[in-house]
Amino acid sequence: MNEDRTARINRLKWHCRRSMLELDLAFDHFWADHGETLDTQGEAALTRLLELEDHELWALVSGREVSDDPQLTGIIARLRVI
Repeated sequence: MNEDRTARINRLKWHCRRSMLELDLAFDHFWADHGETLDTQGEAALTRLLELEDHELWALVSGREVSDDPQLTGIIARLRVI
């Protein structure tokens, strides 16, 4: 992994630290399962997803709400697999 990509991934991991334990656990599992295979499209989707407030993000990850954005649905599905 080149230095730019490593820096981007580390920034994403930092932004995944949330104030909700449930989200922290979901992101911990996500990085353990998908961190090595995350492509640039996944990075972009995750970046957009992390712009949401915790309660909005948790509603999507927990399945209480559904996103109509196809770019986000794939990354949300990976977050739901715990």
